[in-house]
Amino acid sequence: MINGLVADSIPLYQISAWSMAILCRGFTQAETAFLTDCMLASGSTLPRATDRPRVDKHSTGGLGDKVSLVLAPMLACFDVDVPMLSGRGLGITGGTLDKLESYTGFRCDLTIDEMQNQLRQIGCFITGTTPKIAPADRKLYALRDVTGTVPSVALITASIMSKKLAAALDALVLDVKCGSGAFMQSFSEARKLAESLCATGKRMQVATTALITDMSQPLGDMVGNACEVNEALSVLAGGGPTPVRELTLRLSAEVLSSVARFPTPEEAYSNLSSAIGDGRALRRYQEMIEMQGGRFHEQLDLARSHTIDLRTLLKYQPNTQPSHGTAATQYLHSIDGQQLGTAIVQLGGGRRKLGDVIDHRVGLEMLVHLSDSVDLSSPIIRVFCDSSSSLEAALPLIAGALTFSETTFSPPELVFTTLS
Repeated sequence: MINGLVADSIPLYQISAWSMAILCRGFTQAETAFLTDCMLASGSTLPRATDRPRVDKHSTGGLGDKVSLVLAPMLACFDVDVPMLSGRGLGITGGTLDKLESYTGFRCDLTIDEMQNQLRQIGCFITGTTPKIAPADRKLYALRDVTGTVPSVALITASIMSKKLAAALDALVLDVKCGSGAFMQSFSEARKLAESLCATGKRMQVATTALITDMSQPLGDMVGNACEVNEALSVLAGGGPTPVRELTLRLSAEVLSSVARFPTPEEAYSNLSSAIGDGRALRRYQEMIEMQGGRFHEQLDLARSHTIDLRTLLKYQPNTQPSHGTAATQYLHSIDGQQLGTAIVQLGGGRRKLGDVIDHRVGLEMLVHLSDSVDLSSPIIRVFCDSSSSLEAALPLIAGALTFSETTFSPPELVFTTLS
C-alpha cells in the first residue's frame, strides 16, 4: 500500500478507504511498527556525520512550546549530535521553523551536506525536512487531513516516527501533551499515543522515552513566534519562566541518560543546568543561528504592546458581570487553548492554511496563570499587535478563552508521568 501510494499506482480512494479502516479497527503494535518501517523506507535517511550518539526530541504541539529552541543547542554541549527536523505551524500550534524565521536570513532548507557539516562543527541543527525524507508521510498526511482520519493513533505514530527515525537516531524523547491547548485533550488519549510511540521506537531499536505533560495553559508566558524566541533566550541566559526551563531540562536529561552520557536522568539534569548557568548553551544557540544564515539578536523586536485588564475582558463576556463593580478577588480558573490559539491566528501570528503569511512580531504574554488571584484592575494579558482592527477582532476570542471563579485550586502538575 505504501509503495503504491508513493508510486501513484494505487488510487487515492483505495488509500482513503484503507486509512479509514485503520482508524475504525485500529492497529496492533506490530502493525504500527511495520507501517512506520515502510514509510521510513519510502525515502532516504541522514547518513552519519560523526561517531557521536544521535538524539532528538519531538513534541505533539501546544501553545507556547518553545522547548526545541533551548533543548537542541543545550544537548549539543554534551558530545551528542542533535539533527532536528522540524515543521511549520498550522492552526493553533506554532511551528519551530516559524519561530526561528523571526531571525532575518535564517535558513530552514539546509541540504543534507549542510546538515552533515553543521553536525560536525557544532553538533546540532534545526531545519525542515527534504522531499526525499519519508515522502509517503507527506502524501498520506495530506490525504488524512481531508478524509477525517487524522485522529488515528497508528497513523499519528507512523507519521511522527517515520520522520524522526529518518535522522538515524540512537535515542528519542517525546513530549506528549494533553489539555485544552493540545491535540490530545485527555490524559487517557495522551497515554495511548505515548504507549504507541514508545512501543514503535522499541521495535525500531531506538531508545524511546515519553513524558506526558500538561497543556491546560500555555507553556511559560509567551505565545507567538518572536515572543517565544525571546523567552527561549531568557531561559538560555539562566532566567525565563520555571515551567519552560524545568520541562526542557527533564526532557534533555531523559535522552542523555538513554545514550549513557550520564548514568541517571537526575545526574544528567544537574549537568544540563550547569550548561545554562555558565553560558555554554547560549553560545551554541548563537552559533546555530549564525551558521544557518540568521542575524542573531539578544532580543527580537515585537509589535506594539497592549495590556488588557480583567475589567476590559469582562466587557467581552456578556454573561459575566462583576458584583456591584467592586474589585472582589477572583482566580483564573481555566484557559481554552483552542480559542486562545485562534485569537493569535486572528492577530496574524498563525496560519489558517499552509502558505499563509504570518507576522512574526505578533503574540501574547500571559500575565497570570491558572489559580492566580486577580481583581478588576489586574493586568491579565499583554497583546503584541500593530493592527487596531485585528486587536478588536481578537479580544472577544481572548475574553472567551479565560474563565474566572471565586474559589482557589491547585493547578495541574507540569509532568503527569514518564513512559519508556
